[in-house]
Amino acid sequence: MEPLTLAGLVGLSTVIMLFSGISVAAGLLVVATGFLLIFDGARSLISLPDLFFAELNSFALLSIPMFIIMGAAIASTRAGADLYEALERWLTRVPGGLVISNLGACALFAAMSGSSPATCAAIGKMGIPEMRKRGYPDGVAAGSIAAGGTLGILIPPSVTMIVYGIATEVSIGRLFLAGVFPGIMLVVLFMAWSIWSTWRSGNAQVLSASSYTWREKVEILPRVLPFLAIILGVLYAMYGGIATPSETAAVGALLCIVIAMVIYRLWSPSALWVVLRDSTRESVMILFIIAAAGVFSYMLSSLFITQAIAEWIGTLDVNRWVLMGAVNVFLLIAGFFLPPVAVILMAAPILLPIITAAGFDPIWFAVILTINMEIGLISPPVGLNLYVINGIAPDISLKTILLGSLPYVLCMVLGIVILCIFPGIATWLPEAVMGPAR
Repeated sequence: MEPLTLAGLVGLSTVIMLFSGISVAAGLLVVATGFLLIFDGARSLISLPDLFFAELNSFALLSIPMFIIMGAAIASTRAGADLYEALERWLTRVPGGLVISNLGACALFAAMSGSSPATCAAIGKMGIPEMRKRGYPDGVAAGSIAAGGTLGILIPPSVTMIVYGIATEVSIGRLFLAGVFPGIMLVVLFMAWSIWSTWRSGNAQVLSASSYTWREKVEILPRVLPFLAIILGVLYAMYGGIATPSETAAVGALLCIVIAMVIYRLWSPSALWVVLRDSTRESVMILFIIAAAGVFSYMLSSLFITQAIAEWIGTLDVNRWVLMGAVNVFLLIAGFFLPPVAVILMAAPILLPIITAAGFDPIWFAVILTINMEIGLISPPVGLNLYVINGIAPDISLKTILLGSLPYVLCMVLGIVILCIFPGIATWLPEAVMGPAR
């Protein structure tokens, strides 16, 4: 059978398998094993166990559970509420200040936790009721938190960037740096839309009626600054040559647990057990997907599917930006149905040779891919963040949450366009700090 025809069968089988409700990792293993057995014979299955565990034999993978523990320790405390309250006190007199406070809290909490659902849950529990009480429409209150939560997979430290780095063998340190300015850009675009939409509504003064004294503004800062110091410390240790990403993640996780115990009195063994249990569960899920994706990639390569697709795309006589547009459409559609980690592990090994052959920077492409995955987090039918927000505020319909988040989707699309025009937004900082990539 022709490799391209076989590629179509693999794609169709994978979609059917994943839509059957089976877990992503198990689905990838079933498809990979089935096609190898049918088209390459039983002898090809002998090496699968070695391939499965070889994918996990990487020191860099240690950073994933460590960063997850770091985020879980923060999410188990009032850190999100304190971040929200601190920004509210400082920004309350700005038109749309409460929405801006929530977006800023989402950005900071995302940087500390690296998790979009955790960010939505932590900030949304405080922010949504407060915005509704102040008169903000339900769609604005819910949509802004859903969109702000997506920043968790772009702003470093990001588990998604770690997975991309492992899948493509690109420097994780460079990927973290590449997400800084695009993350800030998205925060600015989100805030600009919030200010403009609030001003357009004519309710800016009503919605910003509260005021705080300087004492009230300053007294909240000691609860927030230690966590921000950890973020800066982690980044300094990583880029100052003091420690590797895995070592830095381990120290950051330990410090987050210590601060959670000291500042937020997280002394209870049961509470600490919940942090470790949930972190272990999420880590195993991600590592299982990574190992299964390695077997899936081996199947694609063994049956010459990857090579045939790359060769076919290389023969297309199209402008490279038309090619990038097609890649973006593919990533958007994939992000509608699959979690970011699964999309990256399945698509990155295939797409990376194509986009590098077209002259695109793999570091820059990582940011483009991640923003596409952010859009998927607030787009049906999966739209994980939409369901998290609906769980927090069940009286707000999914339709209202979706409509409220749509303007932020357009902000992300605008962000992709800006990055295409000015790729240096993503590539300048990695080159300035770590030198040109070899």
